[in-house]
Amino acid sequence: MDKASKIKVLRDLLQIDTANGNELAVATYLQHLLQQYGLAAKVLEFAPNRANLVLDIGTGDPVLGITGHMDTVALGDTDQWTYSPLAAHVQGDRIYGRGAADMKSGLAAQVLALIELVSAGKLPGHVRWLATAGEEYGTPGANRLEKAGLARDLAALVVGEPTSGNIVYAHAGSFNYRVVSQGKAVHSSEPSQGKNALAALVDFCVAERTLFADVPADPYLGEVKHSVTIMHGGDQVNTIPDHAELYGNIRATKVFGNELVSQRLQKLVARINAQGQAQLTLEVLHDWRPVGTDPESSLVQLALASSQAAYAAYPDHAEPMLTTINGATDASVFVKSNPDLPVVLLGPDDWNVAHQVDEYTSISSYLATIEAYKKLIVGYFN
Repeated sequence: MDKASKIKVLRDLLQIDTANGNELAVATYLQHLLQQYGLAAKVLEFAPNRANLVLDIGTGDPVLGITGHMDTVALGDTDQWTYSPLAAHVQGDRIYGRGAADMKSGLAAQVLALIELVSAGKLPGHVRWLATAGEEYGTPGANRLEKAGLARDLAALVVGEPTSGNIVYAHAGSFNYRVVSQGKAVHSSEPSQGKNALAALVDFCVAERTLFADVPADPYLGEVKHSVTIMHGGDQVNTIPDHAELYGNIRATKVFGNELVSQRLQKLVARINAQGQAQLTLEVLHDWRPVGTDPESSLVQLALASSQAAYAAYPDHAEPMLTTINGATDASVFVKSNPDLPVVLLGPDDWNVAHQVDEYTSISSYLATIEAYKKLIVGYFN
């Protein structure tokens, strides 16, 4: 496939609005594209206009997994964009549009790498490509694929998030929770007759500040990062509130994972409840797990060598390196059934412009990433 055709595929994907949904349109487009090269991908529709796409090429073990998501975040205020977020405008070496970085460029690069390897008769092993729905909000697509067992037999996983060609070998989990406080409302002139729902939440917040202070630092991801981010409670200044709630986010690590985070929060809630004031209940909203692979492992080193070799054709681009991030990905779901699964993230430009106004990817990085995927896939089986 020539350069113009590769750019067209990416522009076609960017012109499909998949803001928090509508992945079926992308899945159908990619299914038809793959059919042109004799590859039969399965569209797995699970709700109106929502679908995953799965392609198995080859048979036997090991199975190399490759994954990317088809959705994007919301377009935002389109008046703030220099070019329409659905126009896929090309300006010099850049393509602008919602999802240009996160992550339709990675998705397209994965598809094209597989097409080119198969067309050249150079695919040496068993590859399973998982294109998911809803990664940006709730991961419904990845969760369905994980429950169906499509990650259990994977020997390794490559995730196409925007990394500027760098190899991300570890990322934090994301644990979102809500704590509801139920008290007893009375007039503020007699506070002792009631149970102040806000007071119990304040006790929780104070304790939360040091709740993870003794947790050892993760060698890849550092300290557990945690924050109380939303708090609601009270209706009237002269009434003791009987209901209040807060929300928090915790970035777990491999050293101190989501199960340990949950246990510690539950113990804190129980301790406050034992004081006999307002009663707290903990609800886990999202449970995305941390991912980490030894940077000296063969997968990470192969990915780095593949990316560096591919990006060497574009000397204006920084040489790819090893790094980590705090954001979660669909890999956080796929490791549920395969906790020791080696994972790397590799994709085009640029994590820093993802979700932003005037989001873009560079054409050179997109093309280099196609080649990096091809080198990685061939190298993995050889």
